[in-house]
Amino acid sequence: MVNRVLVWAAASPRLQRQVTENPIARRAAHRFVAGERLEEALEAAAALNSRRIGGILDLLGEGVTDLSGATHAVEEYEDAIQAIADRGLDSTVSIKLSQLGQTVDRDACVANLNEILDRAKALGVRVEVDMEDSSLVPDTLSLFRDAAATHPQTRLAIQAALRRTPLDLEALAPLKPRIRLVKGAYAEPVEAAQQGKKEVRAQFMYLTDWLFQHGSDPAFGTHDDELIAYARQAAARAGRGPEEFEFQFLYGIRRDLQQQLVDQGHRVRVYIPFGSAWYPYLTRRMAERPANLLFFLRALAGR
Repeated sequence: MVNRVLVWAAASPRLQRQVTENPIARRAAHRFVAGERLEEALEAAAALNSRRIGGILDLLGEGVTDLSGATHAVEEYEDAIQAIADRGLDSTVSIKLSQLGQTVDRDACVANLNEILDRAKALGVRVEVDMEDSSLVPDTLSLFRDAAATHPQTRLAIQAALRRTPLDLEALAPLKPRIRLVKGAYAEPVEAAQQGKKEVRAQFMYLTDWLFQHGSDPAFGTHDDELIAYARQAAARAGRGPEEFEFQFLYGIRRDLQQQLVDQGHRVRVYIPFGSAWYPYLTRRMAERPANLLFFLRALAGR
């Protein structure tokens, strides 16, 4: 019930306007979003680096409706890449292809993606590609496959909840892909995605084993203690040391566990969202993990 309400809230322009214009709600959102400006995200990355934790800068927003919006997104991504390099930060940049014009002009999207990848490669900054809703998965996989041929350090997010994911990974196997495995935060129809937590967790575990056998430098984006423990066990079974994979966390979540894993010798990276389009991101995070709603409500109450 809570999830359905939050999914509805994410799509409600009226509620979005009420929340984003509320100063208290904006402050509370800082628990999960670094801020609206790039500088705030860079400061968050530097603070994480001081704890031996890497960053993943994520410009919030998706689904541009014209090429001028895509051009603006490219400029913002390139500013982030340049700033990471200039400051010597341990941070990647995560991009959404729908921000680059994927649903507006595919050729322009390809050109924008290659421009970002070339710029990042020249400056020694790695790029990660987010996976969006299931309607965009086939084309995102195609674009990633082409990009990885010339930029093999590019990482792709893959959603364990989607029924098609095991076959998608099998198709990518010849590339030895760099994958970020996540549960998936989008509301999907039953024919496209597993709906139960048990089923999603089981597929996550299956894919974890697959990545240690066929992937390269896998990353596991989860706060689930059981899945983290499983990944560590799977790594041991595959003969992989803690330096050969990483755990990724959302900004503001399980900070104690992040540090614990680092202290135990694991690589940890935190997804740092920033930008003015934070409302849809925030509501998806709450729908994905209802405990986040409690954090947000406590922050609203000033506790």
